[in-house]
Amino acid sequence: MAKIGRLLRGYALVAVTLVVGAVVIGLWALGHGGAVQVVATGYVSIIIVMTGVGMVRDILRGHWGLDILAVVAMVATLVVGEYLAAVIIVLMLTGGEALEDYAASRARAELTALLERAPHRARRVTPDGEIEDIDIAAVRVGDEVLVRPAEVVPVDGVLLDEAGSFDESSLTGESLPVERVQGETLMSGAVNGQQAVRMRATATAADSQYQHILALVADAEAAKAPTVRLADRFAVPFTVVALLIGGTAWWLSGDPVRFAEVLVLATPCPLLIAAPVAFMGGMSRSARSGVIVKGGASLEALARARSVAFDKTGTLSHGRPELVELRPVGGLTGEELLRLTASAEQYSSHVLAAGVLRAAEERGLHLLAGESAREVATNGVETVIDGRTVRAGKLAFIREVDASAELGRLERGQSVVAVAVDGRFAGTLILRDTLRENAAETVQVLKAVGIDTVTMLTGDHEATARSLADEAGIDAVHAQLLPEDKVRLVADLPAPAVMVGDGVNDAPVLAAADVGIAMGARGSTAASESADVVVMKDDIGKVAVAVGIGRHTYRVAITAIWIGVVLSVGLMVVAAFGHIPAVAGALTQELVDLACILYALRARSGAADLIAAPASEVRTDRADRGLVGAAVAGDDEPRTQ
Repeated sequence: MAKIGRLLRGYALVAVTLVVGAVVIGLWALGHGGAVQVVATGYVSIIIVMTGVGMVRDILRGHWGLDILAVVAMVATLVVGEYLAAVIIVLMLTGGEALEDYAASRARAELTALLERAPHRARRVTPDGEIEDIDIAAVRVGDEVLVRPAEVVPVDGVLLDEAGSFDESSLTGESLPVERVQGETLMSGAVNGQQAVRMRATATAADSQYQHILALVADAEAAKAPTVRLADRFAVPFTVVALLIGGTAWWLSGDPVRFAEVLVLATPCPLLIAAPVAFMGGMSRSARSGVIVKGGASLEALARARSVAFDKTGTLSHGRPELVELRPVGGLTGEELLRLTASAEQYSSHVLAAGVLRAAEERGLHLLAGESAREVATNGVETVIDGRTVRAGKLAFIREVDASAELGRLERGQSVVAVAVDGRFAGTLILRDTLRENAAETVQVLKAVGIDTVTMLTGDHEATARSLADEAGIDAVHAQLLPEDKVRLVADLPAPAVMVGDGVNDAPVLAAADVGIAMGARGSTAASESADVVVMKDDIGKVAVAVGIGRHTYRVAITAIWIGVVLSVGLMVVAAFGHIPAVAGALTQELVDLACILYALRARSGAADLIAAPASEVRTDRADRGLVGAAVAGDDEPRTQ
């Protein structure tokens, strides 16, 4: 009941129209023709005035819509005494606007998730060494602040301790934790590692990086241009044709009723209803595919997209380093090297250690317990494993015990863990943040449908970014970017521009893009709220599915509108010769509405009749493969780049 109440309050005009329609039908059935005229004329006249005021305002702004024809149609039906038809036109008009509002309403990012994640308290260290819990707004430049393990850095500052490890992925997109040493800058929003650190504030909360990201999202949302209704693109020509046919019929016959009979069949209901219904169906279809689209405008923009930009970490890549090669030396086997290294790395909190441990687990290796384990910040870990001293970490850390240690040849984007056993270099483990299995196929589909530009926008290093971009088939790469850099670059892409990302640092650019797609399954809630499309499954192939659904939905909407236009014009011509009375015309027009709506509902059922192309082999759900193929078999001819 509460939900029904909210719907009635949200669409009160539709509810009132339904009540008035029921009253008119009841009075007509009881034979109270005078009462029908009074009720219908009074209510429809109010709607005509309301619609007319909005119409005039739109015209003064240079926007010509279907409201003109709607007003003329309502006036004409009242003049010829077709009161029930007039009420039905009102219902179609208000219902169409309500459907369109529901379908096209976009979930504006209220920055709820960002604000919830933003720190509200800070721990200031007093001159006598006491720690006081204060509001973050009370932090002043020069204050000493304690950041506990796994806490968010509250304000920008510099590190006072010898070293610390920070996850800056939410700010820069850097996939690996960044190790900072004394005197280096710490950005607010970064997440501290597993040891408490002290820092000196260099900015207040209002002037810090995290608050800057919040402001960027708000500015990007405010700057977004409104989308013109799809049906309004047909408004002027359809209105001109309808008035021309009606006026000609009146002039040739000398009977003004003929004009009304034509205009009854020219009501814009099919145009007003068809597109919203199609887009609602498309959104329903996408939801079943695990892709939440927040508005019909987003589906339309997806269908017409000319450029796509991808974030790297967690979007094109898995966002976690994977072991790609073992290089043992000194007689060790690869399995022995991995077992010893993983046994030592279980005492480390470094992200590369997590990658090593995952590799050992995947191979079913039994890890050995260590003794006297110690982690040297920013360098590595050393412990005694089964009577042997194992040291794992940076090359410089290993060269402290064996100057002959060498890394060998590394490819771009690779990271390395060097290992020494009992003071002798024992080999290296090569890790890499791997590309998603279907990333290259997804890029191939996007290029095949005629996307002019596919680019990567990332805060990661150039070499790592270029390596993954080459694998994915992406030519343009912009690396080491801050959030504001991404916003600037996406604004320069051919429009409509699509941005795909997953982190808090992506929230501003997702909001600024014509269509922001968030990988919401494992990404930031803030990114999901700022985006127009949210992929609920951790599958980048869903981006191609979203494009396919957008294209299919747009084609269905356009076709449904054309069905309405062609049928309406044909019936208007017949009515111009006096063969369709006004009452019959009103009923016939409802059949046209029904035909348009039924066709528009095809958007809900997918694209079973469309031919799948080879690029539909993008690895995604079986039910979506036809839609990926539909993206390739869309309005644009496939082309290569």
